[in-house]
Amino acid sequence: MYKQLIRPILFRFSAERAHNMTLKLLRFARRIPLCANMAKLIFRRKSQSLQIEVFGIKFPNPVGLAAGIDKNGETYNELAWFGFSFIEIGSLTPEPQPGNPKPRLFRLPQDKALINRMGINNKGINYAIDHIMKDKPKVILCASIAKNSTSASDEDIVNDYKRAFSRMYDFVDMFTVNVSCPNVEGLQNLQDVSYLSDVIDPLLDLRICYDKYKPLLVKVSPDIPREELDEILNYCMLSGVDGIVAGNTTTSREGLVTNQARVEKIGKGGLSGAPLFERSLELVKYIHQYTNGRLPIVGVGGIMGPEQAKLMMDAGASLIELCTGFIYEGPSAVKKILKHLR
Repeated sequence: MYKQLIRPILFRFSAERAHNMTLKLLRFARRIPLCANMAKLIFRRKSQSLQIEVFGIKFPNPVGLAAGIDKNGETYNELAWFGFSFIEIGSLTPEPQPGNPKPRLFRLPQDKALINRMGINNKGINYAIDHIMKDKPKVILCASIAKNSTSASDEDIVNDYKRAFSRMYDFVDMFTVNVSCPNVEGLQNLQDVSYLSDVIDPLLDLRICYDKYKPLLVKVSPDIPREELDEILNYCMLSGVDGIVAGNTTTSREGLVTNQARVEKIGKGGLSGAPLFERSLELVKYIHQYTNGRLPIVGVGGIMGPEQAKLMMDAGASLIELCTGFIYEGPSAVKKILKHLR
């Protein structure tokens, strides 16, 4: 029904407009009596054999929703209807920011892919906190945090991450530090281990001040050179970082079926979806082998179906996340994956 009826209707609208419409419809559906119960009955699949403990947190299953869908922390409970065991909101910045000029989100249906140069548009940390206080999460919540685009000096960048981390600490279960988005100038430079430690060390120091321990993960790019990745992994294992999210979108356009002229017309942006899978899979394999399994991995990037989810888990991922795959495959995507994994 989704692929034959709903998706064709949504794809008649621009990608960003369709995304916003879908989230609004979900929030509206919550007001309809029994709608949430019906959705859970149809799409959720519970199994004790799929439960897993990672970072000291017990996850009902290993499948989560990646950052980029619920950018502002407004729809996590509704999205959880579809079987996700955890939802990553954001990326969130200390202050609201509009992101890059529109259009900034493009579909490549032939490739089951998206190109985005959103620029981490979001309503800010305080907006997300207000919503979380009003609507208590019924799902494990992860916050992806990032710097504001206007912050350029080293001091401002570090302060941005500290502000985002400390403000959100009491309202989520875990954190992802986004230092790998290709759509914000200067952000990927933070993957250099000397800069990364300047950002992460203060967060680890802050965490000591809180009564409850919250896991902190670092999100790396699939485009990162292996030498730089090795340095990041060594740092993470020594510093107390709890895990790696592997990976993010890619700037590569290799292997696309879509007409090259159209791809060039779209221009810059991070590519996600099916063409990213092999690159993401190799990244997960490499991290797992390099760390001897000591650093838990959240595998994300190009997972479009059950077989790819299984390959990602077999490669060493403790948890996996969907994003573009959820958009193309629809609300039954998680249920199919869990059935296959079981």
